[in-house]
Amino acid sequence: MSTAAPPNVARIPGGDFLMGAADAEEDERPVHRVFVSEFLIGRFPVTNDEYARFVRAARHRAPAVRDLPLVAGGGRDVLFRDMAAPYEWHGDQPPAGHGGHPVVLVAYDDATAYCRWLSDELGRVVRLPSEAEWERAARAGVDGLRYPWGNEIDASRCNFLTDGAAKRQRGTRPTGTYPPNAYGLYDVCGNVWEWVSDWYSADYYGLGEARDPRGPDAGALRIVRGGSWVNDDVSMLRCAYRHKVPPDTYAYSVGFRIVCER
Repeated sequence: MSTAAPPNVARIPGGDFLMGAADAEEDERPVHRVFVSEFLIGRFPVTNDEYARFVRAARHRAPAVRDLPLVAGGGRDVLFRDMAAPYEWHGDQPPAGHGGHPVVLVAYDDATAYCRWLSDELGRVVRLPSEAEWERAARAGVDGLRYPWGNEIDASRCNFLTDGAAKRQRGTRPTGTYPPNAYGLYDVCGNVWEWVSDWYSADYYGLGEARDPRGPDAGALRIVRGGSWVNDDVSMLRCAYRHKVPPDTYAYSVGFRIVCER
């Protein structure tokens, strides 16, 4: 018997959009028109409760602090462990009161393992979104805006760090706490960074395909999108921002959402 509920997804219509930003980071340029075929994407990031069904059914490792990732180097190991502690699981049990929060402490390989399990459970392909799919879904049919709702950050619309000194008092919020974008997606900016499927390349935007791009064939870095609750630099929450990380990355601020193929 399947242990997975059908995912709550939004249909993103096929169409083209302007990907990137002309006035920001160099790897967001050139702004270029991309066509993305219709797809279904999770309205919410994957929650702890959803991930728990996978952990129990597939006997997959539960979210926890293990070998520290490269991003925790440089003397940041103590801070990493302290910040991660509230999100560590106890056996196959998520942290108390966090069932409806996005799952974190998941590496890219954990996210893709979840997608493979859910594909088998549902009998349809489930995967991570591509960068282009993620950005099209985040922009919700409107080109050029910094954030899904406009060009100014708005603390009533997403979970980010409004006071850098308050990081230890903040944290993830339950999915659905903030309003959705025009495509019905929640937490597309803020709350947790989200894994996408592409390898990172600084110059890919000038070289990539114009239709359903999937990124370079290989690389040294992976990509997360959308910003998170720990970010007080609001430029990182922009629709176009590309956050490159080592492949071994996992953190108390990184989760994912899924795409279902039709």
